Formats: sequence, C-alpha cells, structure tokens
Amino acid sequence: MNLKQTITSLLLTVLALTSFAQRKTYWQQGVDYTMDIDVNEKTYQYDGKMKLKYSNNSGQELNKVYFHLYFNAFQPGSMMDERLKSIVDPDARMVTNSGTREKPVLHSRIAALKPDQIGYQKIKSVKYNGQAVNFKEDGTILEVSLPTAIKDARTVEFDLEWQAQVPEQIRRSGRNSREGIAFSMTQWYPKMAQFDEFGWHLDEYVGREFIAPFGNFDVTIHINKDYVIGSSGKLQNPSEVKGYVKNPKIKVNNKKATWHYKAENIHDFAWAADPKLVVDSAKTKGGVTVYTVYLPTDQQVTDNWKTALGLAVDFFDFTGQHFGAYPWKTYTIVQGGDGGMEYGTATLITGGRNLKGLVGVIYHEAAHSWYQHLFGVNETVDEWMDEGFTSYIEELALTELFVRPTAKALNPIGSAYMAYYKLAKSGKEEPMSLLADYYNTNYAYSNEAYNKGAVLAEQLGYIIGKENLQKTFLKFYDIWKFKHPTPNDFKRVAEEVSGINLKWYFNLFINTTRTIDYSINAVSDNSIELVNKSNLAMPIDLLVEYQDGSKELFYIPLREMRGEKPAEKYDIYQGVKRTVLPDWFWTKPTYTVPVSKKVKSVKIDPTERLADINPEDNKR
Repeated sequence: MNLKQTITSLLLTVLALTSFAQRKTYWQQGVDYTMDIDVNEKTYQYDGKMKLKYSNNSGQELNKVYFHLYFNAFQPGSMMDERLKSIVDPDARMVTNSGTREKPVLHSRIAALKPDQIGYQKIKSVKYNGQAVNFKEDGTILEVSLPTAIKDARTVEFDLEWQAQVPEQIRRSGRNSREGIAFSMTQWYPKMAQFDEFGWHLDEYVGREFIAPFGNFDVTIHINKDYVIGSSGKLQNPSEVKGYVKNPKIKVNNKKATWHYKAENIHDFAWAADPKLVVDSAKTKGGVTVYTVYLPTDQQVTDNWKTALGLAVDFFDFTGQHFGAYPWKTYTIVQGGDGGMEYGTATLITGGRNLKGLVGVIYHEAAHSWYQHLFGVNETVDEWMDEGFTSYIEELALTELFVRPTAKALNPIGSAYMAYYKLAKSGKEEPMSLLADYYNTNYAYSNEAYNKGAVLAEQLGYIIGKENLQKTFLKFYDIWKFKHPTPNDFKRVAEEVSGINLKWYFNLFINTTRTIDYSINAVSDNSIELVNKSNLAMPIDLLVEYQDGSKELFYIPLREMRGEKPAEKYDIYQGVKRTVLPDWFWTKPTYTVPVSKKVKSVKIDPTERLADINPEDNKR
C-alpha cells in the first residue's frame, strides 16, 4: 500500500468511526470558562467573575440559556429540603435524629440553617456579547433571556458576576466538613446547563447527580496565603503557592495567594482548600501525575494515604488497559466533601478510613473518570450506566490490585449480585430507567444504580461472551469518548462486536422489574428438563458431568439473540466438550436437553454470571 492509499484508508476509517459515533444527527454544545474567584475565608463567602464562550452547534436558534446555581439548594424551603422531609429513608448525612435508633425522629439539616450558614449564588449581572440582559433565578436554575437569538454555528460570550456563600457541609459541597476541611468547593459556580438532542436539562438540585457540556476551564482563585488547594485541572504556578514545591516563593497580595488552574475537555471543575492539607504525588506508567491532597491527622492515616497513592497509580494503568487510556495529564484525590464524589480530573473523598475503605472509594471515584467524565453519561437519566459500570470497574480493579486472591472467583462482582437479589425480593425495586431523583427510596436508587447496573455489565458478558465484553468496552471508548453517549449507543457497540441482538435484554433488565429464575425440573438417563419459572428469558450454559467422569457443556442460545456466544476460556471448561443446541424461545417455559450417558451432576450457569434470583435449584 503506497502513502496515498494509506492516508485514504485512514481517512475512511476516521469517517466511519465518526459517522457511527455521531448517529448522523449527533452534535454537542461547547463551553469555555474563564473565572476569577476572590475568597473570604472568615465569612465563607466569595466574589466571582466569569467569562463564558458558548458555542451553539444544535442546528437551531436559542432565545434563552440556563445555568445551574447549585448552592441555592442549601436553603430552608428548597426542593432538596422538602425532599428530605418526605422521603422514607433520607440520606443520614443530611438529617439529624431527635429520637432513638429504634424510633428515629428525623429532621432536615437544611431546614435548620441560619442566614449565615445557608448556601447561595446571587447573580449580580449577566452580559451577553457585552450587553446587559434580563435574568431570573428560580430555585437552583438561572434563566437568561436573550435580546437576539444565538444562531446555529455561532459562538457568543457571556459575562457573569456573582456573590456566593458556601453552605454548611450537608451534601457534597460546603464548609467545615466533619473531617475538618474548611472548603469543599463542588457545584460551586454558575454552570451552563446541558442542551442536546433531548432538549434543555433543567433538573432542580434535589440530591442526585449531573450532566453538563464538555469544555475548557481557566480558573484563578485568590485565597489566604496559608491555605493549600487540591483541584481539578493542572496547577499553572506551583512555585508561587503553598504545598507543591519545596521553598515556594509565594506571591502575596492583601494576605492572599493566587492559584491558577487550567483544564481541557472536562465538564465540571471542583476544588477543596484548608491550611492543614499536605500534597503528595506519583506518576503512572502512562504518564499521568496522580496527586493526593489530605489531612495527616495521625501516622496511620498518613501511612494509608501513602499506600493508597501507589495503588491509585496502579489503578490508572490497569483501567487504561481494559477500558481505554485516561486522556488527561493529572488526577487529584482530595480529602473533602462527605463521602466520595467525582469531578473533572479530580475527586473529593473522606479520608479518615481504613486502608481498604480508602482504596475502595478512590477506585470508585477514579473509575468515574471513564463512566462519567470521559463519556459525559447523563447521571440524572442513566444513573445505572454511570454508577453501575463504575462499580464494575472498581470491583475488577480492587480484586486484581488490592485483594489479589490466590483463587479468583468466577464472578468478580458476586457481592453486587447478592445485593441485587435482595432488592428484587424486597418489594421496593423500581425500573432502572427511572429518573434518578424520582425513586421512592434511597435504598432502591443505590442498589439499582450501583449494584443492578454492575450486574447488567457482568451478565452482558455471560450473554455475548467474556472476550466480546472486553472488546465492547474498548470499542465504545474509541467511538464515544467526549460525546455524551446513551445506553443505546453502548448496546449498539455490543451488538456490532458480538453479532448478537440485545434489544430484549436492555429493554427488560432496564425498563422493568422482571427477574430471572430457571430450574432443573427432571434428570433421566436420556434427557434433562429445564424450566423457566420467570418472565425474563436468557440463554443457558448447562454443565453436565457423566457417571464415567467426562463432562459436556451444553449451550442453549435464546432465539431473540439471533446469534450465538462463542466458546469462553474459563479454566472449568478446559477439556470439556461444548455442544450448541437449538435455540430456546421465551414463549416456551420448558426445554429438554438430550443426553446419551448416565448423568452424575447438572449445573445451570457454572460461571455464576446469570442473575438468577433463586440459584438454589440450578444444580442437581
């Protein structure tokens, strides 16, 4: 192939991937933030200025735009406050209990906030291409009316000035966390709302998570010179601030140091600050600098953080190999917040944990760099894809890098399966496609988003094959990074990789609460009868051991698949004959497997990846 042919071939490949990724109608808006923040650490207030370049690629004119003002949720009477009063199992971090453990009397912490403790973002002015414009605050949404429409394929500028007060630490953001961090600055600035093929995403901040357009951030923070910051992005002036180099030459203006950060192609920016924070760092094999910024409260805590840093470095190399390379130059793990929450190239986590707990939360939030921040999954709509796939990555990495068992389990996320079974039998399960804020209970949300979502991923490998699942994750990365994909886009990649139709699986497992339940009904010298006792049909792996000691793996495809899973390379299948039988279909509850020898034992799903809620009757 000559040079011209090579270039042509590469161009055709790029065009093919682009057309697949963009679904012909795909587009996304663009944002570039430049912010200057002046912090008063004594009052927990700050003054903010922002210049925002906004690119309209929607194919239509926009007469309004919207911003999120998340701090406004931390005020008595807000939707978040009222939700805490009405949900049956409110987040324990957000309430107080005046009763007993057995008979709790719960009260919203937001309802008790005084004026100097609430959060707010008060917009002082908005300019559109230099012209002052009208705006309206409505809860946590800012609506901006435009004198002239933003035309398609145009970039405009917005200038905002605002004053903010950092709320008491109640959820994610806030001052004076329970671990003593002065500032946990998440969801802290007026953030442009997402506008895409589904319209404007104008979710009130009730408690769940987020979606936003990808863009670039240039952030300058002026804060007391004694403070240390851990943040999204790359610090531009480490020698002029405390914590990052030995003997820095801190430039002070009015007792304040200036911190300057830049980040590209992220969709949120977070930081935390406290005078007592210390900084450590290490570099991955792939060249990513991982920072830890934490409180060294005692030697055990310090030792845990130092060990966790090395394990975090290993995590980025491991995940990059299996799910696609981490595309940014830095990642910062900051002690702050109220548990663990992911942001662009950074996370805020609580740090006073034992080593396994610390590593686990780091792995989970760092895994969100893929399933949230690299893909921009809509956490308000497809929470299971965000949290479930992240939990899946976390468990794989934790087993491989931390637990390091001598004998690895066939199903690496067995605990997620157990939690899902408990949910399915609880009577509290709701369809996994429910909008994240609208679950009746936090119990259902957390188990469906985190556990059932992870089960969907591992069980997909059972359906299409373990190797095809690995190929699906990597191809999805190649096609969809930085493009806000949907679950259907992931399904389509899995179908392309495997040649198997997956409409039935994604529809029933996500949009319904149907469950899987198979059993072995009868075994004789010439046949085995299987029964589908449920209303969710699946393909079946059936391992038979004969009296003479030989084994045979029967594979029964599901007709709706219109294809077959290839043979898988599990140790338990080594030297085992594999027989592919005619397909089973969901309208027929029984299936007979013919055998030619006396049977010693039979087991449905020997690799334990089928989410059968009653696995006890899956073997004889």
